[in-house]
Amino acid sequence: MTQHLADALPTTTGTTPGWWRDAVIYQVYPRSFADSNGDGMGDLEGIRSRLPYLKELGVDAVWLSPFYASPQADAGYDVADYRAIDPMFGTLHDADAVIREAHDLGLRIIVDLVPNHCSDQHEWFKQALREGPGSRLRERFHFRPGKGENGELPPNDWESIFGGPAWTRVADGEWYLHLFAPEQPDFNWEHPAVQDEFRSILRFWLDLGADGFRVDVAHGLVKAPGLPDLGARDQLKLLGNDVMPFFDQDGVHEIYRSWRLILDEYEGDRVLVAEAWTPTVERTARYVRPDEMHQAFNFQYLTSDWEATALREVIDGSLAAMRPVGAPTTWVLSNHDVTRHATRFANPAGLGTQLREPGDRDLGLRRARAASLLMLALPGSAYVYQGEELGLPDVTDLPDEVRQDPSFFRAAGQDGFRDGCRVPIPWSGTEAPYGFGTGGSWLPQPDSWAELSVEAQTGDPSSTLELYRTALRLRREHPDLGAGESVDWQEAPEGVLVLRRGNFLCTANTTGTAVRLPVTGEVLLSSGDTVEDGVLPADTTVWWQVTAG
Repeated sequence: MTQHLADALPTTTGTTPGWWRDAVIYQVYPRSFADSNGDGMGDLEGIRSRLPYLKELGVDAVWLSPFYASPQADAGYDVADYRAIDPMFGTLHDADAVIREAHDLGLRIIVDLVPNHCSDQHEWFKQALREGPGSRLRERFHFRPGKGENGELPPNDWESIFGGPAWTRVADGEWYLHLFAPEQPDFNWEHPAVQDEFRSILRFWLDLGADGFRVDVAHGLVKAPGLPDLGARDQLKLLGNDVMPFFDQDGVHEIYRSWRLILDEYEGDRVLVAEAWTPTVERTARYVRPDEMHQAFNFQYLTSDWEATALREVIDGSLAAMRPVGAPTTWVLSNHDVTRHATRFANPAGLGTQLREPGDRDLGLRRARAASLLMLALPGSAYVYQGEELGLPDVTDLPDEVRQDPSFFRAAGQDGFRDGCRVPIPWSGTEAPYGFGTGGSWLPQPDSWAELSVEAQTGDPSSTLELYRTALRLRREHPDLGAGESVDWQEAPEGVLVLRRGNFLCTANTTGTAVRLPVTGEVLLSSGDTVEDGVLPADTTVWWQVTAG
């Protein structure tokens, strides 16, 4: 086995906490991070050139969204070759360079893995179409005859997450299953060849030095026997609220136990992270039992409103669910699939994670900064989506003709406005593309983003970027922050959260008015206005150093 610089990074054994237990992990969306060749599309060389920025920011690891060979029907989540780099992003040599340079800087690299489905241009699927009904290659997917007199109806009533039926009929009359776009056929994980292939893919990237995998649709690999009808008219409303015949089936856990054995063979504490939408945090905890994955995304926290009672409930529930399995709780506010929290919190509560309105920008940013400090004060691991450290809002007024989200072009399903959180981030300058590259950007950037660039915010103590840099430094240095299993809640007025961890105190005011608190201590950091005479400003989080007792 080839040795890499990852092996020289600190490792953990026995009962010593792993690096992932308190890691701050930064999500890079490659096409929107940095463009090195002027084609308007971010790439791996662009990522490599910006790694020092991430080191200075203070994160511990970088999660890269897909960069594999792909027709890009769903922004790379339709993979045609899991061992090749799409030319739009570079080469395998470029991927190796990113991993090696990250390790030189003390950063770890987590790559996205998409095992639920592939591209309809994957060689297996193309061959399955050529070979026709009854072929062995078709057994690696879910091909079925249709219902109706002439097989003209789908095999069951399942709906695609992107809207419409989850089945597409091919020229010879059979139908194939795709829980997402028609260009993304689902693998049949009961087939040994599928299982063998992905174990090989894991080893390929681990040998290249990857520190782990974020597993896309980790809850979707196994389908209920017989693929039974769901019987619900609006299936999308059930997602994440109930166990579905195609999601969160118990059989997925056997797959991840086999994967864990592979990762444990490698030095350097390699990790598995589950993207698993489940009905409860208790079911999410099943993915991170000691012999399965290491982390699971906390979608219950991501979807919480900026409201003290709801936040405390999900914090307590998350910590309680993870404690019995010994896994760290994770916290996240934004990612590439949902409205950025600076826009979400700018709008009235209860509107969900897909919004079309910009809302009150100043209010949204103030709440976003406060929410970020609260998240970083919690025990466990935190995820930061690229650009949130700049306070970027969603771009809600993109013209229809520039949109590329496949769900936007479907008649039903998701709202189709994920492009708004995927606009390339601004680095420098006063005009688009703001240092992203020399050839424009694949989605247009707003004129207002000049003041939000890395260059504009660097050195400004009131900027969101410097707030993140300071928060991450304090989080790393303070002995009471980072990993942990619980918080000590203190008495607080309605709408205010006060949590203590040793000699660290976090106060978060989720209300629109200032609140006086009887806190005695040193202010370490405030997300908003200066704290005077114990008055906590509206929509503000403050970190304190307090005395023992």
